[in-house]
Amino acid sequence: MSTHRAAVILRRHLHSSRFAQIAALTLFWIAGEGVVRALALPIPGGVAGMLIVLALLGSGKLHPLSMRRGSQWFLAEMLLFFVPAVLAVLDHQELLGLLGLKVLGVILAGTIIVMGATALAVDFGYRLMLRLEGGSHAHG
Repeated sequence: MSTHRAAVILRRHLHSSRFAQIAALTLFWIAGEGVVRALALPIPGGVAGMLIVLALLGSGKLHPLSMRRGSQWFLAEMLLFFVPAVLAVLDHQELLGLLGLKVLGVILAGTIIVMGATALAVDFGYRLMLRLEGGSHAHG
């Protein structure tokens, strides 16, 4: 069997099989972990794996259909991935009192600050884009 034919068969299987897509996403996560450990990067392996997938999607080497069903499954079952966090809170009862409220306040304030800074950056970028487009029309 030629390499091209094997690639076509693999691509078709990846497009149609949710299990294969979940396995591929898991392999990207493991690859990201490997990259992070090998290069001693200060980011989680899952983020590095996601960047690998993003690079492959952006370059056209990976088609979005190759990941759609697997990623939809992960999103649908996301609650399962938060169970360990809930169990950790139950192990630390102090988080259910005043300390927990303080932590919640910091999380909410951080979220509001990030959302506000993002909104300001997008607004600034949009206004700059409009100004540059307006300037190019005046000179063109």
